[in-house]
Formats: sequence, structure tokens, C-alpha cells
Amino acid sequence: MLNNTQKPVIGFAAYSGTGKTTLLKEIIPLLRGRGVRVGVIKHAHHSFEIDQPGKDSYELRMAGASQMLIASTQREVLIVEKEAESEADLNQLLKKLDQNSLDMILVEGFKDEAFAKIELYRGGVGKSPIYPQDADIIAVATDGELPVATNLPVLNINDADQIVDFLCSRFFIFGQAPDP
Repeated sequence: MLNNTQKPVIGFAAYSGTGKTTLLKEIIPLLRGRGVRVGVIKHAHHSFEIDQPGKDSYELRMAGASQMLIASTQREVLIVEKEAESEADLNQLLKKLDQNSLDMILVEGFKDEAFAKIELYRGGVGKSPIYPQDADIIAVATDGELPVATNLPVLNINDADQIVDFLCSRFFIFGQAPDP
């Protein structure tokens, strides 16, 4: 259970190659167009680098800084080096967001954690669906027939507007986000 959140948190759960990032790239501008301020947390299963060799921030981090905060008038980035190789904890990551400036938090990945999720299912990926075993799935977005019958709402994975309509109707009164 997620207890470090003040806003709706909705996950997009699917196996690699299903199109989670592609769909989120379509959904986020549609939500923004409706006045919804969106935060995103993305899980990565591998090491990643957002800083670049030769940049001061990279060089300072490589010199041993365990936390590197880069800030300008347009953005801030905090890079934290983790000593333990444990999986990221979604509940702890939620505390790091400025939730006062958000209306909704979308999460890519973390499919094994207990929170509301929309499953993205494509039969062509060759994996079994998640929804029959996960009571936290609130809808399934697919591009074809589902292999297991469900009473969950079934959405068209290729219709971002339909998915945004579902999100707004489920998480906001009359489909509108609260005033900022």
C-alpha cells in the first residue's frame, strides 16, 4: 500500500515491448490539455546515466559526491548514488515529489507493487496477462481480444483520448482536475 501520496497514483503495468512509454508520451499532453498537472515515476531495471562526462556535475559526482543537485531557472535534478543494489521503493520515491504542484502521478513499471494500475496487454508480446492475478489492476488497455475474460473496463491501447477519459472520470470529479 502506498501511504506517501496526497494525489492519485496510477500505474501502467506491462511487460517490456508493450509500449508503456509510447502511450505515456501520448497521454501526458492530453492530461495537460485538460489542466491536469502530471508527475511521473519510471522504474528502470538497469543502471542508467542522465549526466554526461565532461560536465561539471558529472565530474563532481565521479569525484565522490553521493548526492549532486543541479539547478537552473528552468529545472532541478538531484542525482543520488545508491550504495546498496536494492530495488527502488515506490512509496519512498513518492516522498521525493513536490505533490503540492501535482494533480496526478503516473507510474511506469513497478507492476509487482500494490497500487491502482492499468495493464497494457498486447497478445503479440507473447506474455500472459497480469490482470487475472493482480487485484490492483483497475482496467486493461489492449489492441485485440483478451485471452482471459474480465469484468474490468477494457480500453483501446491505441486510443489515448479514451484512456485519458477513463483516468479523469475515475480520479476527478466530473472529469476535471482541481484548480491549481
